[in-house]
Amino acid sequence: MPFDSEDKRSDFAKWAEEMSYEDEKELKRQKKQEEKDRKKAEKLAKKGSKKEEESSDSETAETGSDTDKTKDVSNDDTDVNTDTTDEDLYDEEDYNPDYKKVKKKKNKDEVNIVKELLSLIIYIGVIIMICYCIITFVGQRTTVHGHSMETTLQDGDNLWIDKLTYHFSDPKRFDIIVFPYQGQDVYYIKRVIGLPGETVQIGPDGSIIIDGQVLSESYGREIMVDSGTASEPHTLGEDEYFVLGDNRNDSRDSRWADVGDINKKDIIGKAVFRLTPFSKFGKIDK
Repeated sequence: MPFDSEDKRSDFAKWAEEMSYEDEKELKRQKKQEEKDRKKAEKLAKKGSKKEEESSDSETAETGSDTDKTKDVSNDDTDVNTDTTDEDLYDEEDYNPDYKKVKKKKNKDEVNIVKELLSLIIYIGVIIMICYCIITFVGQRTTVHGHSMETTLQDGDNLWIDKLTYHFSDPKRFDIIVFPYQGQDVYYIKRVIGLPGETVQIGPDGSIIIDGQVLSESYGREIMVDSGTASEPHTLGEDEYFVLGDNRNDSRDSRWADVGDINKKDIIGKAVFRLTPFSKFGKIDK
């Protein structure tokens, strides 16, 4: 198609760029159809001229002409079939342009990104659930503040608390347990001395008397000066425990009414392992 000027060429280029895929496809189809119709018209015109020439021949020539006509028709059919095949191929190529493939690939990449994002969210959720279960049911880290458990535990020691054992068994005498103070967000760490059902008393000489018998133990840092509420015999209820700090004269424990006896349901867990300082890293001895 000739162009009269640069302006027309620019207009055509702009039009071609703005033309949508469907418009371009329709234009190509129309051009193909026009070319096909033109070829058929030429063949029909050619066949008409041949018929006029053959009409003046003899019967033998007419027979031959029929044969030629059959061949021409056969050729026409072949041409038509060929044209149709070419058009089908052309349409098939048109139906799969490169930008369609790129678009399909882009959509596939977006789906993969969404899948990866969902997998990451699920993975993080599982990790959070595992951590929650460990902290809630298995154990947790805690730090000692104060001097009530010296010399067994020191201020600043980092401990691992076993929270699982007491779901299956009861605390034993001399276990070091952690429990909340008066239901607040403050936790005490003390040693179990009296067990449920036992009668506990602290004598004037600082000895611990369990069911009328003096308890033999060596955890006390020094002899107790103040017996507190335990100066008189005191019987523990079901699931109640009497606790003392190892630093007996610098400990707030079951001898004082604000702490009192500790119920099993209030016990957080058992101190079993010292994490730091590294010089004392390892299991906590009773």
